[in-house]
Amino acid sequence: MAARTSGLSRTFGLIALACAGLLTFGLYLQHVVGLEPCPMCIVQRYTLVGVMVLGLVGWRLRNATALSVLGLLLALKAGFGAFVAARQSWLQWYPPEAVSCGRDFYGMIESFPLGRAIPMIFRGSGDCSKVDWTFLGGSIANWSFVCFTLFAALGLWLALQAWRQR
Repeated sequence: MAARTSGLSRTFGLIALACAGLLTFGLYLQHVVGLEPCPMCIVQRYTLVGVMVLGLVGWRLRNATALSVLGLLLALKAGFGAFVAARQSWLQWYPPEAVSCGRDFYGMIESFPLGRAIPMIFRGSGDCSKVDWTFLGGSIANWSFVCFTLFAALGLWLALQAWRQR
């Protein structure tokens, strides 16, 4: 049975590797290019970390039942990320008149005590409806939606394959 589930485990590992690459690219855009992440971007980053952790756990497992459950959890987590990315894409296509997505970094430091400012910093301070970067006509949120949707579909496929092998 372990030989049959090793292919599934490798797929979980590839998902984790893809998440690590996406997170690295996001940090590159933030720290090298200078793009400021918005609160929805931060939520998507945390969700990517969650998908990556599930992928790493699945990479090490060989039990078909556990892989099936893990695939479902990965699909749910990635589905949440797709939902947040879809919402941000919608905000970018139809921006509200008054943006209330986040505050300016320096404004937070000057206006609030450090104990309140630090959690705000981790929520992001960019504008969720602003498109700062595009690739092939898609914004970061658009591409994030595509990736999360792919991860969710792979999670469901992995769960089904593992369920059949148990």
